[in-house]
Amino acid sequence: MAKRGTPVHIDDVITAIETARDKVMADEVKSLVKLGLPKNVAWKMVAERFRQRGEEGEETVGEGTQTPWPDMS
Repeated sequence: MAKRGTPVHIDDVITAIETARDKVMADEVKSLVKLGLPKNVAWKMVAERFRQRGEEGEETVGEGTQTPWPDMS
């Protein structure tokens, strides 16, 4: 039978996920900048993939962007 460890608080789990996501995003931006893209363009591209606003915060999700599920009718 598996032992039960100490319970993990949900806020700790969320913080760990957000930290990991931020690291992945930063690594992707770093790679895109090495390929020659400007840093702000790289951040926008990566933020789009993660469905977040870019550094400038000028766009909101769904404003002027294609929906993730196109209408098939």
